[in-house]
Amino acid sequence: MSVIVTDTGFAADDWTGDFIALGELAADHEGTLSLDVPSDGDVSALKDRVDAIDMIRVDFPAFSDGRGFTIAGQLRRMGFRGRLRARGHVIADQYAMARRMGFDEVEISDELAHRQPEDQWAFRADWTRFHHQARLRG
Repeated sequence: MSVIVTDTGFAADDWTGDFIALGELAADHEGTLSLDVPSDGDVSALKDRVDAIDMIRVDFPAFSDGRGFTIAGQLRRMGFRGRLRARGHVIADQYAMARRMGFDEVEISDELAHRQPEDQWAFRADWTRFHHQARLRG
């Protein structure tokens, strides 16, 4: 099981679509489209298809692996307006960065939710003010 983290707290996963691995996406896919993107995935081939994608879930294999943040920024710059989810080893301290980079939500394991309860994530939910530049400016 997993827990979805948003600015309003913990929630159950409400996504009912199946995910297709980035490398298995057919050129003629029709219907709801949700993709799983690995941390080393190349999303540049999606440039002309971002309007047809409903959700993208980017994998974070370790909290120290920041490639998913780069992928999120790249997708948003390409014009992706769908639901963007970080999945895996994202920790509460990284929530503000995930939101600033374009993620709408974070999917964590029940185990991580137990170790880092909802209040730790909620503390970072005001992600627009929770960054070093705002603290430096006073």
